[in-house]
Amino acid sequence: MNKITPDYKRLYIDIIKKKYPEKKKDCLFLLCKKELSSLDVIRLNDKLFENYVSDKDKINNSHRSYDKNSIFEILDYQVKNKLNNSELARHFKLSRNTISKWKKFYYSADIK
Repeated sequence: MNKITPDYKRLYIDIIKKKYPEKKKDCLFLLCKKELSSLDVIRLNDKLFENYVSDKDKINNSHRSYDKNSIFEILDYQVKNKLNNSELARHFKLSRNTISKWKKFYYSADIK
C-alpha cells in the first residue's frame, strides 16, 4: 500500500511564483531534487518564511514528522560537525530527547 503524501515540490513552486519570486534562486537547489524529504520541506519553509517568527513556531515544531532518511541525515550532520545532542537540537530546532530517542532506536536496531 502506497503512502499518499502531498506534492510539496509543486506546492512550493507555486508559492514561490506567486508570493516570493525573489527567493527562487535560494530555493532552486532543493526544488531540483526528484523527491523532497521532510528535511528538505522544512528547509524550504524556513527559507521562504524566515521573517515570520512567533510563538506559534514553537508549537508547530512539536507537530513535525521526519522520515527515516531525514533522521539519518540529521544524525550524520551531528557526526560530521562533531556536535553534541544539545547543539544539534538547537541547530534543527528539535528536542534533545527526540535526538536521544532516535539514537537509541536506530543505533540499537543496527546492532541487533
